This record gives sequence, structure tokens and C-alpha cells, in this order.
Amino acid sequence: MSILPEQQRPPETGARDAAPALPVESVGYAGTWVVLPTYNEAANLEAVSAAILAALPGCTLLVVDDGSPDGTGVMADRIAAANGLVRVRHRRAKQGLGRAYLDGFRVALAGGAEVVVQMDADWSHDPAALPSLVGPVLDGRADLVIGSRYTAGGGTANWGLARRIISRSGSLFARTVLRLAPNDLTGGFKAWRSATLASVPADGIRAGGYVFQIEMTYRATRLGARVTEVPILFRDRLAGQSKMSRRIIFEAFFVVLSLRWDELRGRGPKRPGRS
Repeated sequence: MSILPEQQRPPETGARDAAPALPVESVGYAGTWVVLPTYNEAANLEAVSAAILAALPGCTLLVVDDGSPDGTGVMADRIAAANGLVRVRHRRAKQGLGRAYLDGFRVALAGGAEVVVQMDADWSHDPAALPSLVGPVLDGRADLVIGSRYTAGGGTANWGLARRIISRSGSLFARTVLRLAPNDLTGGFKAWRSATLASVPADGIRAGGYVFQIEMTYRATRLGARVTEVPILFRDRLAGQSKMSRRIIFEAFFVVLSLRWDELRGRGPKRPGRS
């Protein structure tokens, strides 16, 4: 089962398909949805929402809040009441970043999104980079664009040595084991062509944490998506606490190995039409 039911699914795209350019409407980026998962982001939400809407005029911002006890959901409702371009998806409890994204993706695709952006609410992902992120999708050059820390021109700021090693090693490990081309596989700043996102089988995704980013890129690539990277500068969060944990790191290690093992046994994802 893909992220959208069969009858609502747009045509699938592949690596060799010449996808048409998507027009930027007169009101700006109409047709582009930004999915913003939140959990205890009250200190960041108002300002980052305004910055997103300024960077992509006319886009729809979907806040997916996992029952934040700090009032983030209430703040999101207030922002939405004042701006018709903002929508809120309330979830009862924290269920993991991946599940929040999948829920938001379903809402965006059902709402007619042509491009779906995923990003963090903590200022780690600079809203000013959004036009360069969605550009290759809009002009038909890519089905998935990754905001990359590890391609030429990208980088990180305010990170200690240990975190840099963990992040680079995680991407290198996944890239090697899964035989993937992108340099940054653990980052979560991405833009998707809606047809590509809708074709990814949501029911098969096992990752609930940050390894979700690796798994989605892996599955899209195996389905034939054209993936490109644009450089970004990743900054540590401005306010609040990081969600990274040792459990998330171990989850990533085992899920990557499991994905490769399934593929070796012939149970991995395949391009449409292939047996």
C-alpha cells in the first residue's frame, strides 16, 4: 500500500522518465506543501512558520504536532486561524518522526500537493534555502531533492567532533551497505515530487526515528526516482532540546542492515512493472 490509495495516486515517475516542469503559479509556490513535524517546539514555531511562508510565497504549511505538552499545538492552531495557508494536524501522542511525516504526507497528497517539502522546526534547516531545494523538482530535473551537508558547498555549524563523526559515519555506512549515490542520507531537509512520494509503499516502512530519512531515500531510489542534492548549511537548533538518542543510532544501524538483507533475499522494493 502506497502513501495514497490507488484511486488518488498520481502517475508514477522513474529515473528515465522526462517529468514535466511544474509551473510556479502567479501567487508564488501554490501547489507546494511544507510538512513540519513538531514536538515541544513552542519556542521556535511562530518565527520559523513566518520564515517558511516568506521563503515560499503561496505555499501551504502543514504543522504535524504530536501532542506537545508545551503548547506547540495550541500555538499552531492560533497561527492557522490567522493565516489560511497554515494547516494543523494534531496527533494524540509522540509516535516517532517517521510516523509524523507519513501522516503529514498523506494529508498533503490528499490535498493536491504537487511538491512536498519536509523539514525540521528547530531552525536546523534554514527556510531561506527552500527555493533552491524545490527548484529542481519544479523545473522537472529531479523527483527527490536532498538538502545536503556533505556535497560541495554544504556543511554544519555549531557541532562538536563526536556529532560530526556520528553523522558522517551514518551516511557513509548506509550509502555503502545500500549502494546509494547521495552523500547525505541521514538529513531530513527534502523536496519530493508528489508522484514519486505517493508511489513509495508506506506499509513497508519500518523506521520510526531518524533512520526514516535513509529508508525513504532508499525506497524512492529503488523505484527509479531521480535524486539530486543541493548544498545546505545545517545549524544546531536555536531553542529546545535535541531529539537524538542512542536508541535512534542503534535503530538506524539495524534497519539499514535489515533493508539490505531483505534485498539480497529478493524481498526489497522493485520498480513498477518488474517482477
